Amino acid sequence: MKRLFFLLLLFIFFIADIASGMKNLIHERIIQDVREASIERADRFLNEAPVTVTASISERSAGSRNDFYSEGDYWWPDPENPDGPYIRRDGESNPNMFVHDRHTMIRLSDITATLASAWIMTDDQRYADHALEHYRAWFTDPNTLMNPNMLYAQAIHGRVTGRSIGLIDAYHLVEPAQSAIVFIEGGAFPAEDAQRIKNWFGRFVTWMTTHEYGITEMNHHNNHSTAWMVTAAIMAKLSGRQDILDLCINRFKYILLPDQMALDGSFPYEIDRTKPYGYSLFNMDAFANAAHILSTPENNLWEFVTHDGKSVKLGMDFIVPYIEDKVSWTYGEDIDIWEQWPVRQSSLLFAGLAFDDSEIIDMYLAQEAEPEHPEVIRNLPVRHPVIWLGLDLD
Repeated sequence: MKRLFFLLLLFIFFIADIASGMKNLIHERIIQDVREASIERADRFLNEAPVTVTASISERSAGSRNDFYSEGDYWWPDPENPDGPYIRRDGESNPNMFVHDRHTMIRLSDITATLASAWIMTDDQRYADHALEHYRAWFTDPNTLMNPNMLYAQAIHGRVTGRSIGLIDAYHLVEPAQSAIVFIEGGAFPAEDAQRIKNWFGRFVTWMTTHEYGITEMNHHNNHSTAWMVTAAIMAKLSGRQDILDLCINRFKYILLPDQMALDGSFPYEIDRTKPYGYSLFNMDAFANAAHILSTPENNLWEFVTHDGKSVKLGMDFIVPYIEDKVSWTYGEDIDIWEQWPVRQSSLLFAGLAFDDSEIIDMYLAQEAEPEHPEVIRNLPVRHPVIWLGLDLD
C-alpha cells in the first residue's frame, strides 16, 4: 500500500513538472518574441517627458485643468441645426472631437508598460526610475495630476458635460496599474511613492463604485460593464481592496457571463451593433482580462461554468475560428476598421497561458504586434504581455 501511494505521488509530481515545463516554454516563447522590440522602444521612451491631462485644455470642458475630458465618439453636428445639440451616428467616430486626454492616457499606458517590460527582462533600474517620473506626474504631483474620476468623459456638445459611459476611457489605466504592481512588488519604487500611487488608484476605484456614473456603467448591459469590471479589478488589486475584488468575481460569475453570453459562446449585445466583429473581439478580450486578473488557485474563473454551460472557454471556442479566419465571420462586416482586425488580442494571450496551449500562443504571436490605427489601439488596452506573466526574470 505504501509503495502504491509513493508511486502515485511520483506520478502527480511528474505531471506537475510537465505542466510547469510547458508553462515555462510558453513564457520563454513570448519573451523571445517581444524582447528586442520592447527594450528598443523602452530605450526610446527614456527620452520621453511626461504629458498629462493638464497639457491641453478644451474650452468645451466643464471641468478643471486637472480633470480628464473627452467627447462622445459617435456624435456629430446636426446638418439641419449646425449650432444645436449633436446627433448620434452609431459606429462612426467624429474626427473633430477633443481627443488629447484620451491620447495622453494611451501614451502613458504604452510608456509605463514598455518600461516595466524592459525592467523585468533586464533589471535595469533606469527603466523603473523613468517610469516613476510618469507616475508622479499623473498621480501625485498636484500641478499635473489627473483628478481620480471621470466626471467629464464623453461629453456631448449641447447635451451633457459628461456621461457614465465615459468611464470606459479609463480602461487604458489597466496596464499602468499592472505595471505599478510589477514595479512596487519588485521593490523598484520608493515606499512613499508606492503608497501615493496606490492611494490614487484607491480613490479612483472608490469613485467608480460609489458615484452615479460608476454605478450606472457597472450595470451597463454590454461591453461597457465588462470593461468596468476589468478596470475596477486591477485598481482594487493595486490598492488592496479585497471587497471590490470580491464584487468583481461575483459579477463575473453571476451577472456578466450569464447575461451577456449566448449558449453558443457569442455576445448578442455586441453582434447586434454596427461593428459586430470588433465589439465581439473587444468583449472577449475583456472577459479574458478579468479572468486573468481575478483568478486565484482557489477560485479559477477559467474553469467556472454557469448552470447552462457558459464559460470563458466557450467564448474562446466561439471567437478563435473567426480570429483564425475572419472571412468565415457570418454576422456582418463592421462599418469601420474591418480590415485592421484581428491583432494580438489579449484573449489569445491569457487563454493560452491559462490552458498551457502553445497553439493559441502561436496564434497570438502571429497577429499584428503594433497596430497603428488609433481606433484599434483605443480598443486594445492590454498590449504588453511580459508584465502579465508573473515571472521574476534575469
